[in-house]
This record gives sequence, structure tokens and C-alpha cells, in this order.
Amino acid sequence: MLKKIFKIYLFLGLFFLLAPGLKVQAQELSEDTAVIYYNEACGMCAIYVRDEMPKMLEENGISKFIKKDYINEKSNRPEMNKIMDRLGVPLELQSHIMTFVSLKSKVQSQKSKVIILGGHVPKHIIDGVFENQDRFKRVIVYQDKMHGEAEDYKVLAIPNYADNYVGEIKTYPIEARVTEYLDYLEKNKDELSVSDKYGWIKKRSLLPTILISGFLDGINPCAFAVLLFFIAFLFSLKRTKAAIWRMGIVYTSAIYLAYLLIGFGITKAILFTDSPHFMAKLGAWLVIILGGINLVNHFFPKFPLKLRIPQASKETIKYWVYKATLPAAFVLGFLVGLCTFPCSGGIYVAIIGLLVAKTTYWTGVGYLLLYNLMFVVPLIIILVLSSNKYAVEKLTTWEQSESKAMRILSAAVMIGLGAVILVWFT
Repeated sequence: MLKKIFKIYLFLGLFFLLAPGLKVQAQELSEDTAVIYYNEACGMCAIYVRDEMPKMLEENGISKFIKKDYINEKSNRPEMNKIMDRLGVPLELQSHIMTFVSLKSKVQSQKSKVIILGGHVPKHIIDGVFENQDRFKRVIVYQDKMHGEAEDYKVLAIPNYADNYVGEIKTYPIEARVTEYLDYLEKNKDELSVSDKYGWIKKRSLLPTILISGFLDGINPCAFAVLLFFIAFLFSLKRTKAAIWRMGIVYTSAIYLAYLLIGFGITKAILFTDSPHFMAKLGAWLVIILGGINLVNHFFPKFPLKLRIPQASKETIKYWVYKATLPAAFVLGFLVGLCTFPCSGGIYVAIIGLLVAKTTYWTGVGYLLLYNLMFVVPLIIILVLSSNKYAVEKLTTWEQSESKAMRILSAAVMIGLGAVILVWFT
């Protein structure tokens, strides 16, 4: 049994290592061609992409279009994310409709110019961008609201005299022409400097965040208490150490599976939305709020909202503990995995939102597998330390005496992780 479990974890580890090699190749941007990513399920978006956008682009010399619906064709979303990452599109300029236009430069030494339109950009702004294409290498214009609701738009550009973006993202009234921004860059070019704010110089690795947050998320008093109670009960039945090990591994593996399935469910839900980057921010704020609730529970025990295993599930969990068989250990672990999600699910949601926003599908799956492996590592450590009845009694006493400290640690981790995601990755 142990060898089979080891082989499974070995397979998952190899899969993670190979996952980056399975990245979706980004659509190559051909000169004088527009590539449009959109949500077909959004009626107004479909009309804009099908009728309005092609007409506006055709009037500016673009007649070739590639339209990619990322709702019905899931592989289009990570492809869109790869293009935005490659072109350095900041998070706040990423919309539910992204149009990429590559133009042949009039300067032989210069590469193709790229125009990036985020959302429902009005005609006069698009016309202004094309009319002034000789003044920039790359420009991003963002206006995410539907017709009749727009009051302003945002813009960021790489002017001809710079290698990367300069200055800050600027916001202008919707009636203003884009020349105002280009004039601003020209007038202030001596004061403006190239910045790493938008992340094209140094990419931040997600791996340390995944490893650390998965491990800290796994320091879960709910799952610890059930495992220690289960092991103590098995010792009382005079089960052998080998039998206890088998059941402990099955219990831990079932928690892994339950949490992994929850993760895939959350991923599907986020992928179905228009705004995975918004979900990453929302998840970060959620984990901060849940961490705050944990702190409130510590200092004000009578606070009605608590993050713990639901009371109604405790009798069911005890029932499966007393069964004391391998199938019962699996059911027990699966139930605990489901029931402990309210305790620490905020971290999980934040991480999944981050993965959907920042990675391709298969790389995200690899990170998800690794996160869940780190999530059960604390349980495996507890299982190793519980080698005899005396050790179990000591660990149980420690768990009961330090449960409050662990809750404070968990709250601090949740708040800190949420802050890290907001500051460093969104």
C-alpha cells in the first residue's frame, strides 16, 4: 500500500516538473491583423466584436481578423494571458475583451508596432491611436464599460524614444483624444523614467508562494485533531504500527483528493467568469477577511461567525472513526477534507485565483497538484511522529494546548498571504 501511495506522489511530482513544458503557445501577431479575444456569452460583447470593432478597424486599414471566444474554447484564455504577459499588459488594463493589432513600422530598424485595446474602446480614441501610430512603439488603451456608461478611459504607451513603458497609467475623460497622453509623454520625457512597476524586467516566481502557502495552509487544527483522535483510537484497539500507518496514509491521501477536487471545481468556476484577475484580487481580500475573523474569534470567543468544522458533521466523522477499516479511513479523510475547507479555504481560493490569472492551464494544474501535496505534508509529519501510543498522547496534549496559538498563526498567515498577493502579484 505504501509503495502504491509513493508511486502516486512520484507521478504527481514528475507531472509538475513536466507541466511547464505543456504551456499553450501564444497566438503569433501577424502584421496588419487584429486578434480579438472575447466572451461569446456576453451579448453586448459579441455585438461589439462582430460588428462594431471590425468596422472601426477596417476604416483604419485593418481588414484581417482572428476572433477567439475564450468561454466556449477554454484554451483561448491561457493563450490570451500569454500574449498579455509577453507584451507587459498591466493587470488594471486587462479587460474581458482584448484586441491586439500589429502594424508594420515605417522605420526599418524598428520592430512592428502593437496596439492593444482593452474592452469597449470608442471610435474617436481608436482613430486617434491609428492616426498617431508614428509616435509610439506600443500603446494600451482600456475602457471596460458598455456603451452609454463610459466616463473615462486609461492609456499607457512606449513612445518611440523609450525601450519600455514610461510614466504612469493616465486616465482621461471619455471625450478626450489620445493625443493628450502622447503630448504629455513628449513634454515630460526628460522627467519620466523607465519603471519595473509593470513587471517586464523581472518576473516574480509563483513557486515559493505555492510551496509556503500550501504548507502553512496544511497546518490545520481541524485535520490534526481528527487524525490524532483516529490514531489514538486505533492504538486502543491494539492495531499494529503497520496497520496504523496504512490507515493514516489512506486518510491523508483522501484529504489530498478531496481538496484537489475542490480546487478543480473552483478553477472551473473562475475560468467561466470574465475576470480571473478580479477573482485573484477578490480571493486575496477574502483570505484577509477570513484571517481577521480568526483573530476576532480568538479575542472575542462569543463572536457568532466561526471558521471550523460544521457541528452537524462531527457525529458523522466520529461514526467513520469508529469503523476503523481502510475504506472507512478513506471516507473519513474525504469528509475531513470537505469539512475543513471553511477553516482554510480562503487561502486556497486566493491561490487558485492567482494561478488562473497568471499561468497557462497545464502549468496551473501542476502548481495545484504541488500545492495540495504541500497541504498534506504537515499531516504526514504528524503521522511519522505518532509512532507509538505515548507519542500520540503527547501530540494530542500539545494540539489541545496550542490550538489557540495555531489559530493566531493561521490568521497571521492568511492576512500576510493576502497582502503578498495584492502587493506583488496583482
